[in-house]
Amino acid sequence: MVKHHQHKILDCTIRDGGLVNDWDFSVEFVQDMYRGLSAAGVEYMEIGYKNSEKLLKGGSSGPWRFLNESFLRDVITKKTDTKLSALVDIGRVDEKDILPREDSLLDLIRVACYIKDVDKGLELVQKFHDMGYETSLNIMALSHVMENELTEAFEEINKSAVDVVYVVDSYGSMGSKDIDYLVSKFQRLLPEKELGLHMHNNMQLAFANTITGASKGVTFLDSSVYGMGRAAGNCTTELLLSHLKGARYDVRPVLEIIEKHMIAMREKWDWGYLIPYMIVGALDEHPRTAMALLDSAERNNFTDFYDRLTSVETFPSASKK
Repeated sequence: MVKHHQHKILDCTIRDGGLVNDWDFSVEFVQDMYRGLSAAGVEYMEIGYKNSEKLLKGGSSGPWRFLNESFLRDVITKKTDTKLSALVDIGRVDEKDILPREDSLLDLIRVACYIKDVDKGLELVQKFHDMGYETSLNIMALSHVMENELTEAFEEINKSAVDVVYVVDSYGSMGSKDIDYLVSKFQRLLPEKELGLHMHNNMQLAFANTITGASKGVTFLDSSVYGMGRAAGNCTTELLLSHLKGARYDVRPVLEIIEKHMIAMREKWDWGYLIPYMIVGALDEHPRTAMALLDSAERNNFTDFYDRLTSVETFPSASKK
């Protein structure tokens, strides 16, 4: 059995929040974020994606989507105790773009994949592990995964070099019973691995779900400042810091980041608890339809949106609910 470690907060504002604004973050903001999270005692900051521009049509995406090490050195001139992580998606990363850890500012590389691609995910994990990085595997859309698929994948994961395995609530559709059940299952079937939680706030449960998992001994807790993450956003860093208080954490530096930068960002970009996101979360659907609605002139036509998603004719998957 893994002993219960103390918690580690991984703030993913720059990476997950970048999905809201196409990674349009100023260098000053990212520097303030790193300083603030360091002062707050947050253990990890995810500074972006390490995907390859060659494999993704990047368009106008900001630099945090394809982290370049020399650029990173200009941004983070002095490393603190707060480690840096990046996320990669299988099929979107060129491992030749990844330097050995001793030449990199990154400490942890997280690999995101769907259940059918766990083998590919673990191949990447092995490569990054061999380069000296801490690694995690984040299996997305767990609410749509069959029991037997998960059990099968766990046999591979157990044999792998991965350090941390994440319970991911991609659609923001889970409640504390689901988290309780999944964490217990992960603990039982992955006794050698540390666990992590990545929650979304469609139903205002990201924080509750995160502390449910934390109380069961999950180590890595993902969060974002002011909840800035894709669609409904994540568990908020400021709530987590306040809840896990103790000598290690101080919420004040995070309040400063929000005050200095994020009030204005919130005027410009939408994220967090919004009714269309609530609806897709309640229906356990991908947020893309809600994101499209919010980008349209019909953005406040919630009832019509709900009717469309729940009528079998327009939305075949509604019939299986």
